[in-house]
Amino acid sequence: MESSGHFEDYGGIGNCADGYPAEKEGRPMVRVCVDARLKSGMSGGVESVVIGMASGLSQLDGDEEYLFLAYHDSVAWLRPYLSGRCSLLTLPAVSEEQRKLRGAQAAAGPRRSDGAIERAGVDVMHFTLQWGFLTDVPSLYHPHDLQHLHLPEFFTPDEIQRRQRLYRPLCAQARTIVVASEWTRRDVIWQYRLPAEKVRVISFPPVLHAYAEPTETELTEVRRNLSLPERFVLYPAQTWPHKNHLKLLEAIALLRDAGVIIPLICCGRTTEYFPTIARRIGELDLAAQVRFVGFVTPLQLRCLYRMCTATVVPTRFEAASGPVMEAMQAGAPVACSNVTSLPEQAGDAALLFSPDDTAEMAAAIRRLWQDQPLCDALTQRGKRNVGRLSWQQTARQFRALYRQAAGRTLDEEDQSLLARGGLY
Repeated sequence: MESSGHFEDYGGIGNCADGYPAEKEGRPMVRVCVDARLKSGMSGGVESVVIGMASGLSQLDGDEEYLFLAYHDSVAWLRPYLSGRCSLLTLPAVSEEQRKLRGAQAAAGPRRSDGAIERAGVDVMHFTLQWGFLTDVPSLYHPHDLQHLHLPEFFTPDEIQRRQRLYRPLCAQARTIVVASEWTRRDVIWQYRLPAEKVRVISFPPVLHAYAEPTETELTEVRRNLSLPERFVLYPAQTWPHKNHLKLLEAIALLRDAGVIIPLICCGRTTEYFPTIARRIGELDLAAQVRFVGFVTPLQLRCLYRMCTATVVPTRFEAASGPVMEAMQAGAPVACSNVTSLPEQAGDAALLFSPDDTAEMAAAIRRLWQDQPLCDALTQRGKRNVGRLSWQQTARQFRALYRQAAGRTLDEEDQSLLARGGLY
C-alpha cells in the first residue's frame, strides 16, 4: 500500500480528513474501505463488480460509511457511481516501474499495511481484488477463482506460485471469503481446506443498469464508429487464452464452410495473447468476418448488447460470467460453455455447449442465428433469470457482512440476508 491517503467527499457525509470515525446517535458508524485500486480497462470483470458495489452502496441509508480506495490518477472511471454515503480515499499515483516492482515483490506474498486504512479509522476492509495486504482490520476477501489450479498450462510456474502465496494468507486473514457461485464456493473450500461457514456466495448482478441508456442517435453513431454489420454475434472478453477465442474462430469457420456466414464482433482489452488469435484469423481466412474492436466504453457496450443478434461465451473457465448476465439483462439470447459455474448461472436461459467441441459450439451459434422463436424464448427466460438480482440487494447483503465483521448486532433483515446466500 501507499502512504497515507486523503478523502474526497462525493456524498453528504462531510469531510473525513481527520481520519477518525464519525459518531451518529451515540454510537460509532461502521466505516468500510472497499478496494478499488484498478486501472480502468485492465480487469474488466472486477471493474464491473466495483462499479456495481459503488452504485448499490450509494443507494443505502444507515450508519455506515464507504470509502473506495483508489490511486489518485485512476479514479475517473469510478467517480460517476459514487454518491450518498460513498466517497473516495485516494492514494498517490504509482509509476509503471513501481507497479512492476510490486508485482515482483508479490511472489513473496502480501505485504503488511503501512497504516493508511488504520489511520483513516477503517473498521472493515473489503478486498474486492484478488490481491491485497495484511492488516489487523477485519476483512472480506474475494479470491474470485482458482483458475491457476485447474488450467495451469495458461500460467507460468512463477505466476502460480505468486497466486498461491497471495491467496492463501488473504483467505486465512479474512473474516469472510466471498465468491459469486456455489461451484466456486465448493472449489475454494476444497482447494484451501477452509471451514465451510467462512465462505459465502453473493451473486453479482450485471452492472448495465448503472450505465446510461443509449439513445437511437447514439446507437447509430456506435454502429458507424465501430463499423458494425446489420447482424452479428458478440463476444465480450479480454483475449486471455482461457477465454477460448481460438475455438470460437474455428466454429465460425465451420459455419462459413457450411454456407452460414455469421459476422463476429469481439470487444475487450487485447492482451499479449492477441497475436496468436490474429494469426488464427488469418489461417482460417476470417478477416472479412471477424473484428476485434478493443476495450469499449460503457455506452458502447450497452449499444453492442442492444444491437447484436446473440451473445456467445465459449470460455473454458469462469467463477461467474458477467457477459452472460449482461446479455440477459439487455435482451440478447445467449449460448455459453457448460463448464464450472456457467450451468448454475445460466439455468434454462441459455444454450450450453462444450468449449472443446467445435461442432457443438457451431451448432448452438447457428440455432441462435436462425431460430427466432428460440431466441425469443431464451430472451424471456434470461430477463426472468437476471430480474432476481439487483445491486441494491447485493449491497444490503454486503452491509450485513460488514456489520458482522465489525462486531455490530445484526437486525432481523441482516440475519435474513445472510441466510439467503446466492441467487443463481
